[in-house]
Amino acid sequence: MKGRICELRIASYNIHGGLPTWTTQSKRQMISRIAHVVEELDADIVALQEVPLGGSEAPDVLSQLRETSGMFAVEGPTLDTPRRRYGNAVLSRLPIRMARTLDLSFHGREPRGALDADIECAGQLIRVVATHLGLSASERSTQVRTLLAAFDNSALPVILVGDINEWFVRRRALRALVSHFRRAPAPRTFPTFCPVFALDRIWVHPGECLVDVAVHRSALARRASDHYPLVARIRMPADTSHGDSSGEKS
Repeated sequence: MKGRICELRIASYNIHGGLPTWTTQSKRQMISRIAHVVEELDADIVALQEVPLGGSEAPDVLSQLRETSGMFAVEGPTLDTPRRRYGNAVLSRLPIRMARTLDLSFHGREPRGALDADIECAGQLIRVVATHLGLSASERSTQVRTLLAAFDNSALPVILVGDINEWFVRRRALRALVSHFRRAPAPRTFPTFCPVFALDRIWVHPGECLVDVAVHRSALARRASDHYPLVARIRMPADTSHGDSSGEKS
């Protein structure tokens, strides 16, 4: 951050449920690797997908990542039962002033959602929306319409990050997103052993605030999950934000 300019590194990272990607690795080893990849990213904000959030039969991976990183953390469960809690999360070096969850579940398919967080940077608020969309085209199209409706009237800058599960640029979901956000670079992130799909995305509104987008292809990231992290640099002038989040649509 320089003067009144809010400069950020923002990452999107699908951690594959903290599950081993190699048969010889234990879950504890995988969680440790994920924590070290988060450290490698050196990001101000990290949006996480497929995060175990605790329960009688599941580890609380977010708590472990919060402890090892020293960052603020907020969760957005898409599955919330006594046995297992699971979903999206955001780690942030900057204060998280408010967070909301948005249900994106679709006709009995796997529960999906978005975590909508107001984060303070250089005296202003920015809205970070972290999500993980579904596997069918009709599901994603409906989920994108719901997402866009949720922040169409936002007076705050919006950063949409996550695993979009879409790679065909002419599909309805991506066309709808590009109608709202300026087209952004989409490097390939999945699968790590041979990346061919650009499933993970970062969009910014206003679009001119996006500086660049790159994949974090370290040797450790290749082994820690089946997705590489995606990292964007964002430069947010102070005058792009007006007011506070109290009247925001959730």
